[in-house]
Amino acid sequence: MRRLGVVVLAILGFAVWAEVSPSWTPPLAAQSVPDNRAVSDNSEVPDTSAVPENPAQIALSFAPVVRQAAPAVASIYARRIVESRTNPLRNDPLFGQLFGDRRRAAPRVQNALGSAVILSADGIVVTNFHVVGGADDIRVVLGDRREFAADVILSDRESDLAVLRLRDAQDLPVIAMANSDTVEVGDLVLAVGNPFGVGQTVSSGIVSGLARSGLAMGSGRGYFIQTDAAINPGNSGGALVDMNGRLVGINTAILTRSGGSNGIGFAIPANLVDQVVTQARNGRRRFQRPWMGISGQAVDAALAEAFGLSLPQGVVISDMHPRSPMGAAGLRAGDVVLSVDGEPVNSEQEMMFRLAAQGIGGRADLTYLRNNARGSVVLELTAAPETPARDRVTVRGLALRGLVAETINPAVIAEYNLQPSAAGVVVVEARDIAARAGLVPGDVLLTINRQPLQSTQDLDGALRDPSRYWEVEILREGRRNLLRFRL
Repeated sequence: MRRLGVVVLAILGFAVWAEVSPSWTPPLAAQSVPDNRAVSDNSEVPDTSAVPENPAQIALSFAPVVRQAAPAVASIYARRIVESRTNPLRNDPLFGQLFGDRRRAAPRVQNALGSAVILSADGIVVTNFHVVGGADDIRVVLGDRREFAADVILSDRESDLAVLRLRDAQDLPVIAMANSDTVEVGDLVLAVGNPFGVGQTVSSGIVSGLARSGLAMGSGRGYFIQTDAAINPGNSGGALVDMNGRLVGINTAILTRSGGSNGIGFAIPANLVDQVVTQARNGRRRFQRPWMGISGQAVDAALAEAFGLSLPQGVVISDMHPRSPMGAAGLRAGDVVLSVDGEPVNSEQEMMFRLAAQGIGGRADLTYLRNNARGSVVLELTAAPETPARDRVTVRGLALRGLVAETINPAVIAEYNLQPSAAGVVVVEARDIAARAGLVPGDVLLTINRQPLQSTQDLDGALRDPSRYWEVEILREGRRNLLRFRL
């Protein structure tokens, strides 16, 4: 029997980037279709000028909600220029000569289509990172056919969010934010976006799940609201709105076998979106999360029995950095964190979401379990410190040429998602000889020719060895590996 794998389509917005000719011009947004529905002479004409206030009004039409929310949802057309793929053997000393003097192919133009949500009248817009990441030219088209060039002012690959500012924009329609913590399974929601580039489209459904975490979406793992409202390629970055016309979340991904909607879509909660936009307004270029300084594991049935819990719940702290703010608050390895600000947390991603939504400088009340007794602490939310200095180096000598590395500190641990106990030097980029030696970004360099590395200064000293035989000990995904090569 043929098995069908479930594909996570995180890059919804034709952001599988499509290759086209350089003379790209974005299509115009589709015009709104007038409401020509006939009303029976024997029925009372509904008031379509206000948001529905009771179930009876909702049963009549979603039109009032759409009229309120849809003008603040726009279409995004992004373009980037990428280098043509080259054969990995082209630069090899032996096989490179087989390619002769053939020139490299000309760069290609890739286009992406997605959606965006307008959050301020002066042009603050939010969309998905995977729609605009790496784009050279971004254009945003409103439902009233106005078109604006846009600049990315903050991007965050991990949450798959990007904040844009429209150039010379004013008097734009705006959508209000909802408190996504009040959303419940079964709530009616609408998904608004530009699927497949056909023009603004609205689909209806319900919130079919909450606290979806541990799912690989785009380039990272996050925390999502699940909905059965139809979401398709092009809906990325669009709005998920409630029956008050408020933004509940930013549509980002679907689970699918065919590439189209199967009724399992995911949205980034509005509370996290609000914090990302706040940091963008404050001038940050990258989203900064509160630092936990721990690694954790979701409590399963076996762990629940060991901890004396009646049900599997919470996150057990498995490792902790010596400077962790959780440690400073009184927590220690082996404690089970049960809730953050009264909201249960059942995965490390869910706990990080709760803290990130509070933001740097805030406080969070944590409830935990230790030795069958419950306790609580107040956690000060701070950024990961940048000490010692990361001292980035780029290796240009023969040994490991093309290596870019940094000294590991708490900020580097958070940025590259390393284990809290990580120390030494981390690989940021690996090209040329460094790549051929087998190094990849995220590797932790432990020793070179058996010389221990604690900083990039140690790395520089170790690479001065005149030897032609090299031995590099690395830590990759928690496992030690030894790379040996000869120059």
